[in-house]
Amino acid sequence: MSYDSIVLASASERRSRLLAQIGVRHESLAADLNEDPRPGEGPAEYVQRLARAKALAGLAALGGKTDRPVLAADTTVVLDGRIYGKPSDEQECVTMLMTLSGRSHEVMTAVALADGTELRTAMNVSRVTFRRLDEQECRRYWGTGEPAGKAGGYAVQGLAAVFISRLEGSFSCVMGLPLFETAALLDAAGVRRWQATA
Repeated sequence: MSYDSIVLASASERRSRLLAQIGVRHESLAADLNEDPRPGEGPAEYVQRLARAKALAGLAALGGKTDRPVLAADTTVVLDGRIYGKPSDEQECVTMLMTLSGRSHEVMTAVALADGTELRTAMNVSRVTFRRLDEQECRRYWGTGEPAGKAGGYAVQGLAAVFISRLEGSFSCVMGLPLFETAALLDAAGVRRWQATA
């Protein structure tokens, strides 16, 4: 079976733009769920569980059956084994950024694709190094509005690019949707790529 389009179980404009970049026709459907880590859950388990849960929630929102696969992803920032999710306020964001300051951290993004009969998953782990930051700069960055809703409190493709002295791995993973792994999942499911998306 082959598919001309998919459903993206995410309201993220970043993920939508990344799919369009590789010519995948899609429509977006928000899949909101509790994103709190479970007790004792490691970062890799956490992002994989959430990606699968979002894909299945998207499928359920479509009545459990669809003529198109449902794609979902989840991203987290990890430093010293600790998960850094989305900051809830300015102080949490500043604390996160100052913890990441001058250090290297991992960004993990898991991707899941559900088509009603099969649930495929993949994951990318990339490494990001921040230059040293100061607290006032972090507060000014929060004031731009960009960190809200971003794992680790920053957006690699935005103003925070000036924080990053080195990136090892996948830029699209750090952005929220690793395109190499995503394309492999889509190919395995028979989803056409490189189509006009406008």
